[in-house]
Amino acid sequence: MIARMWHGTTPTAKADEYLAFLRSRALPDYRNTPGNLAAYILRRTDGEVTHFTTLTHWNSLKSIEAFAGADISRARYYPEDSGFLLEFEPNVHHSELYCE
Repeated sequence: MIARMWHGTTPTAKADEYLAFLRSRALPDYRNTPGNLAAYILRRTDGEVTHFTTLTHWNSLKSIEAFAGADISRARYYPEDSGFLLEFEPNVHHSELYCE
């Protein structure tokens, strides 16, 4: 199994609205991609900035490619993200995931 992790930040004043967007648009998009096994959102507020991490689990690199495109190390953004994010981090991180 492969874990894919993306990180982004929003102004805290927009954090609730961004979370609602992620829950209504991004999570279903992940979950509807064949090979996606799970999708989670982590949220942490640090004063005026709120950090979001999406953590998704996939059954193969091919499945991630179907979601993200040929360069799976590149972050995938939605047009709506420009109204929320403070910056656009270019890359995501992948790790092998083992569960017992």
